[in-house]
Amino acid sequence: MSPPYRLHTGDAAPAQQSQVTCGAACLTIARMLVDPAFAAWILTGDGPRAGLPNAADAGARFAAYERVVHRRTNSLYAGGGRLNLPWPRRLGTPPWGAKKELEFGASRRGTRYDVEVLRSDSTRALDAHYGRLLRLVADGEPALIYVGDSVLPRHVCLILPDRGDGNLEVYEPTAGHVFEFGRTAFVGSGLGLGGWNIPWFTVQPSGLIPAREFGFAPGRADASPA
Repeated sequence: MSPPYRLHTGDAAPAQQSQVTCGAACLTIARMLVDPAFAAWILTGDGPRAGLPNAADAGARFAAYERVVHRRTNSLYAGGGRLNLPWPRRLGTPPWGAKKELEFGASRRGTRYDVEVLRSDSTRALDAHYGRLLRLVADGEPALIYVGDSVLPRHVCLILPDRGDGNLEVYEPTAGHVFEFGRTAFVGSGLGLGGWNIPWFTVQPSGLIPAREFGFAPGRADASPA
């Protein structure tokens, strides 16, 4: 059995491969975190290959799968062939498409996700949301955070499963690096993730208990229309 793939503050990870694939990069890393066999394929090329793109090395495999994810999250049919609101790929990954991808295999099987709008929240509401987010990722599930400026969301980062210290560890795909932020930065719109400070959305576990662990099944996970 392949060892689990883990990331913590200070670790390097694959970076996003284009200016518009921050969300797809995060979703690829999310799948690596919950699926050791998939992570082993990305990192070494070993393991099941059915339905996966051919690529010569780890960087090329990550880039190829990132493109698969980006097509899937933005297409009329998302993961599992579920109907999806299409979105231009040049505008990045929509939260509703990211939600479907997380539920399709970038989290443990049976986990359901919600899209939460944060931009209009008060300081008190943001504080409460931070506490809830900590509790939700404590069970080992990843989440996404969309950040931006006062006008628009501009960037997507991956919130990693919690270490229990009251801070959130985040994979930032532009740098390909793991950072950490706390409650004050979140509530005070001082996140500094990829140069963007204001939280706009989270795509986070709903709190429902997953039915069972997700098992890597490439024929299933990549069989949806691209």
